[in-house]
Amino acid sequence: MIVHIVMFKFKDENKTENLKLVEKKLNDLVDKIDVLKSMEVGIDFNASERAFDLSLYSTFETKEDLKTYAAHEEHLKVVELIKRVTQESKVVDYILKK
Repeated sequence: MIVHIVMFKFKDENKTENLKLVEKKLNDLVDKIDVLKSMEVGIDFNASERAFDLSLYSTFETKEDLKTYAAHEEHLKVVELIKRVTQESKVVDYILKK
């Protein structure tokens, strides 16, 4: 299984509204992209200096499925929104060993 984790730091402008919108759009992808096996989206409550504002944890069967997801039209629509409302992101992809 492939795990894909991304963390985002949002711009201050309309931050609360944008966090809720991105959370909804990301969660909606589960029903739109069949190779996306699961997705968990969380909004940070810590608000420490080191914290990011939103994270997503998603799973895929194969690396190829992750590539399919990355190029999927519905995912790319959400990516464009995220690019407009965030200032920074970090990602990690790994193979979950059982």
